[in-house]
Amino acid sequence: MNLKNGIKLLVILIVAIAFSSCDHNRNNPGWQYFDDMVKSPAYESYTPNPNFEDGKTMQGTIEGTIPRDMIPYPYGKTDSDRAVAGQTLQNPLTAIPETIARGKELYGIYCLQCHGENGDGKGPLYTSKKYPYPPASLISEKMLAAPEGEIYHVITVGWGVMGEHGSMLLPKDRWKITSYIENELQKN
Repeated sequence: MNLKNGIKLLVILIVAIAFSSCDHNRNNPGWQYFDDMVKSPAYESYTPNPNFEDGKTMQGTIEGTIPRDMIPYPYGKTDSDRAVAGQTLQNPLTAIPETIARGKELYGIYCLQCHGENGDGKGPLYTSKKYPYPPASLISEKMLAAPEGEIYHVITVGWGVMGEHGSMLLPKDRWKITSYIENELQKN
């Protein structure tokens, strides 16, 4: 075999290797040169993780950051802040049927279990004796006189034994629940 034939064979061999290494099947990308880049090791939420200083996989939020669509709420869970919120906060949403319908849906998810279907404080958790403390009636004289900002405030930060829902609901959804309470529950 002469040098010319040897070079041709070498070129054919290189071209054959190049074409065989590139697989055009999207289910098989071909050869993996850095396996840890293709299949990264996954860590479960509560398992140790050597990538962080504290060794935890589940990291807290970064201080000073705000989740998307969440506006920092300026009032705390105090009597004075509740009164100020009642005087200063006003529902930016119009009480149209769509807003009230969505508010009813959200009320059914977050509020009905304690406050009841009619807002009278006789929800399934209380009537079944699973929860011994009676929830507030949203149709009482006190609540009928409460401004909408106060209802929104209580949904946001909670009140008494009621937990806060501000971390679970966007501000516009809290206002929709407020609209439902004011325009449906308290009107009937």
